[in-house]
Amino acid sequence: MKLRATELELSSPQIMAVLNTTPDSFSDGGSLYNDESQLDLSLVLAQVEIFLQQGANIIDVGGESTRPGAEPISVAEELERVIPVVEAVSKRFNVAISVDTSTPAVMTESAKVGASLINDVRALGRPGALEAAAETGLPVCLMHMSGEPGSMQDDPQYDDVVQEVCDFLLARVGQCVEVGIDTGKILLDPGFGFGKTLAHNLTLFRHLDQLVALGFPLMVGVSRKSMIGAILDKPVDQRIIGSVAMAMLAAQRGAQILRVHDVSATADALKILKVLEDINDG
Repeated sequence: MKLRATELELSSPQIMAVLNTTPDSFSDGGSLYNDESQLDLSLVLAQVEIFLQQGANIIDVGGESTRPGAEPISVAEELERVIPVVEAVSKRFNVAISVDTSTPAVMTESAKVGASLINDVRALGRPGALEAAAETGLPVCLMHMSGEPGSMQDDPQYDDVVQEVCDFLLARVGQCVEVGIDTGKILLDPGFGFGKTLAHNLTLFRHLDQLVALGFPLMVGVSRKSMIGAILDKPVDQRIIGSVAMAMLAAQRGAQILRVHDVSATADALKILKVLEDINDG
């Protein structure tokens, strides 16, 4: 897949590193802020350099927390958190930059300063988002979410979670095509943890093959999420092994992009998986 000046090789799983420029994200919120509670670009660039050394292929910049219970922020605040970061990373590193946003203005301005991909948890559902994404000409990742972050975990219900997620994503693909977004520029994300119980998440994971069969590159983000905490009964800072295990299992099931916090550990797991698969191919 073409991402601006770079090609994203999807024949093997790619690592998307999470770079939250928020003070309140569930796992790493505030990690890029200085002692004066200001976003520090020197910390941002240092973290990106570490991610790249560890094996990241994409840097995913997010300025709005979408953790369960999160409150929305203003467009101006999101722009302030995201645009300087995208611009600084783009100027410093030759790496694909994804912008985790649902806000049309952030999509537009990010594209101007070097973003390579729009990653939207609301699947371009906000007013004007479809048109803004189409005008940028960038690839888009459409994610399934039931409800909004503030209320999405309030008793989510499905008759058939796999079929409903697939139907939703295909409907959004259709909307993208209507506004001129080429199908070759669309990725899908089932949205683990976004308006789903543990049982829903596990059912979706077991049936990743059905999402892969939709014919679009599949992104999976389970890193450090509450579903792993529920299985292991461990807090966020003790979920690395569980996160890496699920990332490796997702890759085995056909996921082509893994959105993670723990880049080095995930890269090691993927190297082992590749060696084993190469032996089998031989």
